[in-house]
Amino acid sequence: MCTLRAACLGQAWPRVYPAARGQYFDTDVGPLGHDRLRSDFAMGWCDVGEWRTDPTLAMCRALADGAELSSFAGGPFDVRAVMADLRPEAKDDFLLGEVPWEHFPQGNRVREAVHLLHTGDSPGRSGTGVVSGMCANDMRAAAVLAVPFLIRIAADTRHPHRVDALAEVSCPARARHFGVASRDQLLLHRAETYDDLYDGYGVEVSGYPAGWSIDAARAAITADTALLRSFLDDPDPAIRIRAAYALATPTDRTVRAVFRTRLAVEQDPIVRAALVLATAEATRAHPHPPTTEWIRERWRDRAQAPEVLLAAAIGWLCLTEEPAPDDLRATVDDLATDERAHAMDVLPWMAAAGASDETGLQRCVRKMLHPEPPDPVGYDDPWAPHR
Repeated sequence: MCTLRAACLGQAWPRVYPAARGQYFDTDVGPLGHDRLRSDFAMGWCDVGEWRTDPTLAMCRALADGAELSSFAGGPFDVRAVMADLRPEAKDDFLLGEVPWEHFPQGNRVREAVHLLHTGDSPGRSGTGVVSGMCANDMRAAAVLAVPFLIRIAADTRHPHRVDALAEVSCPARARHFGVASRDQLLLHRAETYDDLYDGYGVEVSGYPAGWSIDAARAAITADTALLRSFLDDPDPAIRIRAAYALATPTDRTVRAVFRTRLAVEQDPIVRAALVLATAEATRAHPHPPTTEWIRERWRDRAQAPEVLLAAAIGWLCLTEEPAPDDLRATVDDLATDERAHAMDVLPWMAAAGASDETGLQRCVRKMLHPEPPDPVGYDDPWAPHR
């Protein structure tokens, strides 16, 4: 049975995805993990029983039976149309009642998460981690609805969870698996394609068209590009890093210039590395040969901080099919120490690329420059402690 039909008929097999460090969520039986944490909130646990009663199921059943996806475009279950119709006042004033959360799988859980995160009404439940948990479980449609609200929470400099909120913003805009570290896939927003299904995006575990969710998330981030740009000047380096990560996803091609402008005044070497990787990711989506050459010059410039040199080397490798030159290999081998690799794991790109027994930087170096050795046993556990 194909993935789409299995999902839409409620016959999905157990699938386990990482949702938070030390915790997994099995889409059939609930949360699993080192601490066996269980919660009614469940941070994005996909309850197949609830999905069978979800309004969107009728659309997914019709698609599984051969209906054209275009026949549902612009309708009440097209998250792209829903986001496009969302009034600016609804976003700014947190008018959650104007958002049709119930139209999408697990939508009410996402709404509750946004409410808790915004108001802090329950001290023991902040709402953080829900969107990323949903995306880790390959359910992005409802998570997209949270994006504009998460950005506004991050804009509140007094909010205790603003970094966490900003970290969630771009999760629905990236459909890729953890541990992806190859030259051809690290800076892509998807790790595999389904050539015969929905423009190569395939479906989410719920049967919802994955491409619709990703397009809607990227459009939502693009709509708030001006607000996100202001975060690049935030005094908190964690905010600046996460802002660069989010800004690497919009459809706005001018964002590369924004990164380079900030890079000219940024002093923190890790943030500078984030700006270089963000520039490379934006260039991967919208090829621009002059920028590719600019990134090449960054890893050749030994006056740059080591973190910047490494980020530029990785970014350039992802933007070209040229063999890695000897001077790049020498630079990376010299600078990619264990201590530096662990320090660079604060970069979201590296955190996502890492796996057990390897930091993200170590894994990128191995996959990009030394691809012959096989992956170590247990490499697909991204939350296992790095040695």
